[in-house]
Amino acid sequence: MSREEWIRELFSSIDKLDIKKFTSFLTEDVTFRLGNAEAVSGKGTVEAMVGGFFGSINGMRHEIFEIWEHPNTIICHGNVTYIRKDSSELSVPFANILKLENDLIKEYLVYIDISQLFPAA
Repeated sequence: MSREEWIRELFSSIDKLDIKKFTSFLTEDVTFRLGNAEAVSGKGTVEAMVGGFFGSINGMRHEIFEIWEHPNTIICHGNVTYIRKDSSELSVPFANILKLENDLIKEYLVYIDISQLFPAA
């Protein structure tokens, strides 16, 4: 599978809110950071954190605009549309840096502003 196909499969697992498929792309000692949240480490911790995030929304759709490859690093950017629990939507740009080890993600950094995703009650 090409690297672009691999990336598209990764984002497909995210858009399907498939936490098991998503974590299959990660090393056991992965570090993950979403936006300005604290980074978390370890596949189980990332699974719990991302699984909790998946449970807080009804869905999402990613549109990838560009993918750049560097040795052991993939950078991609695009737009993501989140579907909130009330069925309203929020679309925002994102950029991800994925640092690889043995064809798995060892460091997953998501640069995004999701401050408007959960409006104050």
